[in-house]
Amino acid sequence: MFRFKQFSVDQTGCAMKINTDGVLLGAIATGNNPKNILDIGTGTGVIALMLAQRFTDAKIEAVEIDSSAAKTAEENFKNSVFHAQLDVFSMNIGAFFDNRLENKYDLIISNPPFYLNSLESPKAKKSLAKHTDQNFFEVLMKDIAEHLLQNGLCWLILPVQTATLIGELATQNGLHLHKTIAIRSFKNSEPHREMVCFGFEKVSIETVNFIVYETAGIYSEEYKKLLQPYFINF
Repeated sequence: MFRFKQFSVDQTGCAMKINTDGVLLGAIATGNNPKNILDIGTGTGVIALMLAQRFTDAKIEAVEIDSSAAKTAEENFKNSVFHAQLDVFSMNIGAFFDNRLENKYDLIISNPPFYLNSLESPKAKKSLAKHTDQNFFEVLMKDIAEHLLQNGLCWLILPVQTATLIGELATQNGLHLHKTIAIRSFKNSEPHREMVCFGFEKVSIETVNFIVYETAGIYSEEYKKLLQPYFINF
């Protein structure tokens, strides 16, 4: 059980536990006063819960292909003060959209599977959560473009190499890069993740850095400030 200031997250049955990628996405991703939010690959539901805390008027739909993780997310939603805002759907994103062809969202977020063409994890459930291929991202970006409102935004967090591919696929689907946040463990280390934001409007691209640690084991001030509304120890 991971306890936040305003909710708790049980991680039972979830191959992908709460991690830095997820909480950064949940704390940073924003939109134009979003009322309808979609979380693709919700896992424990932590990102959806963080967004519910931030956007109290929003309705959030969370999709999770792993049935045991979806069940855990559902319980986490039910046990939170934000339960009225949240719904979870245990299915793949293609099936979800097939039954909701007209659905449009102000904000679509995902911390998706990301190891392209790599060796599979030893454990099958973790492999499902972390491994994918290029076709997955091709379908994902097509679906996002079809279900994003004209003034909506899409946010994803990815390894740097995968983020480059996503940028190409976004362009193919009429989306433009709005912002790139290079996630670095330390000030002088190379980025290990990129958080990217896309929309239909063509704008000047903003590129910034985000530093997680001041020194080994000591979080940076920007990390603590960002997560202060959520983490009990900040």
